[in-house]
Amino acid sequence: MRAVRPKDTFEYAVLRVVPRVERGEALNAGVLVYCRQRDYLGSRVHLDVERLRALDPTADAPAIEQALKAAAEVCAAHPGAGAAGRETLGSRFRWLTAPRSTVVQPGPVHTGLTDDPDAEADRLFRLLVLPVTA
Repeated sequence: MRAVRPKDTFEYAVLRVVPRVERGEALNAGVLVYCRQRDYLGSRVHLDVERLRALDPTADAPAIEQALKAAAEVCAAHPGAGAAGRETLGSRFRWLTAPRSTVVQPGPVHTGLTDDPDAEADRLFRLLVLPVTA
């Protein structure tokens, strides 16, 4: 019989787009998932431009998409991610989830248990970011 590995704690945060900070309206556009025990840091991002335009017709969608891409690159330690991308997994997650007053903002950090953090990132992305389908 194969031993079952216990579930590990993971942390996650939603990346929100707040096109007009003074209005406080937000659109979920990504998730960050960190699991120290599994050496995992992953992200999923998607900007729904139609929903963004409903919040602010003047929002700079290409710049927002670039900011989301930059967060994903830091998460993945992409060579173009700069110094933040060279930090440890935990440091990158903490850097990405530090409060900001910019258009792309991290939400609060939440925790859970998982045996597959990459599948958890997919699940949270479908649940919290992608448009709801009927």
